[in-house]
Order: sequence, then structure tokens, then C-alpha cells
Amino acid sequence: MHFIVSEKARGVAVAFSAAGAFFALSLMAHAKDKTPVPADRFDLSHWNITVPTDDNRDKKVDTVSVKKLKKYSHPDFFFLDDEGRMVFAAPNKALTTKNSSNTRSELRYMLRGKNTRIKTQSAANNFAVLARKDSDKFGSVGGRMDATLHVDHVAKRAGDRKTKAAYSAVVGQIHATKYEDTKSGFGYGNEPLKIYYKKFPDHETGSVFWTYERNLPKPDPNRTDIAYPVWGNTWKTMDDPGEAGIALGEAFSYSVNVHKNTMYLTFRHPARDDVNYAINLANNIDAYGNVDALDNKYSYGGDTLFFKAGIYNQCSTKTGGGFWYAGCPGTGDWDVDKANGDYAQATFSMLTVGPSTPPE
Repeated sequence: MHFIVSEKARGVAVAFSAAGAFFALSLMAHAKDKTPVPADRFDLSHWNITVPTDDNRDKKVDTVSVKKLKKYSHPDFFFLDDEGRMVFAAPNKALTTKNSSNTRSELRYMLRGKNTRIKTQSAANNFAVLARKDSDKFGSVGGRMDATLHVDHVAKRAGDRKTKAAYSAVVGQIHATKYEDTKSGFGYGNEPLKIYYKKFPDHETGSVFWTYERNLPKPDPNRTDIAYPVWGNTWKTMDDPGEAGIALGEAFSYSVNVHKNTMYLTFRHPARDDVNYAINLANNIDAYGNVDALDNKYSYGGDTLFFKAGIYNQCSTKTGGGFWYAGCPGTGDWDVDKANGDYAQATFSMLTVGPSTPPE
């Protein structure tokens, strides 16, 4: 198996393939007095991370580069637990990225690795589907991300519990970059995939589901996320999922395999049957096989794409009735907010990225 790449991007694609190996927990090549960091246990050689801090005081959320991530951890938001697992946490109230009202502690896959001569949004640092006319110029055509994790906590309080985003967090994504010129019908910076965990505070279990966002410009009223169930419910109901749901601390896995033009999703749990979906990212046929006349007819076929993983807290403190504005409380003081349950947290025991694979 190999990438479909141009000569210009071939070196980046080889690095992408090599980055797929998971570091065994037995790797202890550090001094006894050195606190282990996530990169000691996980292959983070092609990831950067955004954390809900402003350590350099530039009034912007901090992003730690691929190079610096090798030695980086944060005692509250990104660290290894006692079992060598990678923990991500994000409070309800903190700095956010430019186009979001939600906090995150989230990795972003960088095909370029440490080669910062390649710009973040350039083709060589991202992937495309095969249908894109210039797909041979990208770092790869498609790609695969696999993870095993459990969600430890989602925000316990929301100003509007009926808001779809309340009590939820995203633990994996495919994101499209935002272009300055969107006349082509692409480049809106939308998300063909977000993997959600949502649990109401008075329920014993929560729900795992995923969403596909119609690839339309922001002012278009039809631009929305379509939710598909995995275990339990989606955000369409406030019913208790009961035994069909997933409890906090209960491990599950996901596989996101974008092969040629199709995104294949597999969700696994040690005591349940696998849940599988497939959706073509180059047409407007949904994951149930129906034409969605409201979507971009070429879906994400002309976009520039990348993987993300970690915790993306959906309990925004913002109010005003918007789709995402749950009005969740928060002080901005981590110790206070953690004690009040105003945060989200997930723990990963495995995370790998590599080339796409043909569907089984």
C-alpha cells in the first residue's frame, strides 16, 4: 500500500506513512528525574496541539509546534496519566481559536512534520480525496486515523440544556481548511466529520454519534450538521440512552479511513458489535444512500483536509440562542471550574495516523 502523490509531495507522504506506528508503553528512554510527556509514549512527530492557554500573553490561544511538542506537556490540559495514557482537558471558559466559541485541547495532524517551509494550509501539508483535480499535488490522497479512548468528563452544567451542544465534546475530526477565495464552491472550512460524546448529568450513560456538515457557506441556512447514531442517541433527543449508551470511563475505538473518495467509519467496543458507516466525500449522497439535494453536490471533493483528535469541548459559555451557544457556566479559573464540573476531558490509550487502506 502506498500513497498517490506527486514527486514534490512524496517526501511528506513517506513521513505520513512512517508516523503511523504507536510507541509501546515500555519505551522509557528518559532520565529518572524527567517527568514523561505524551510524546514519550505516542508518536506525535507529525502533530501540533492547540491548548486553552495564553502562556506567551499575546491574547491568542496557544499552539505548540510539532518540534516543541516532543518535550511538551501541561499539568492540567495535556499530560500522561499513571498508566501512560494521553489525557486532554478543556474548561468551558478559556481562550478559543479565531472561528470558534468552544475551548479545546486538540491535536492537528501535520503531514509536513517539522518542515515549516511548507505552509500549514498548503497541499503538501494536507490530504484530499481522489476526485479533486489536483489531488496529486497533496501530501496524500486520503488517510487513516485510529484511536482508542474513553471520555472521563463532559460539562455538568448548561444554561440551555436543550441546546444540541450541551453536555457534549468532540473527540475526533476531519476538518477542511478555509480559503480566502471560495468562488470554486469549496474552502468554507467546514467539517465532514466530528465524533461526539454527549451525556446528560442525570443519566448513567451517554451517547456516541458522528456528524457530517453540509459543505455550504456560513450564511446558507442549509449549512448544518447531520447526526448519525453509534451507541445510544444523537442530539435529536434528550431521552436516557440507558444500556444502549456508553458510560464515562468506558473505552471504545474509532477508525476513520478516507480511501480514494469514500470515508469509511468503524466504531468498536469490546462487548458490542462493530458499527460501520460509509459516505462518499465527492457527491451529495448521504450515509444512508439517499441524495441530499441541500448539500454541495460535490461534497468535499474540492477541499483541503486534515485530521484532529483530542477533546473539543462543545459547552460554550456564549449565549444568544445560536446552534452552539449552550450558555455553560465558567470562571476561567481552572481549579474552580474543575471543582464545579465545568470542563470536558478524554483519555487516549492509542492514536495513530497513516495511509488509507482498501475497505474490507
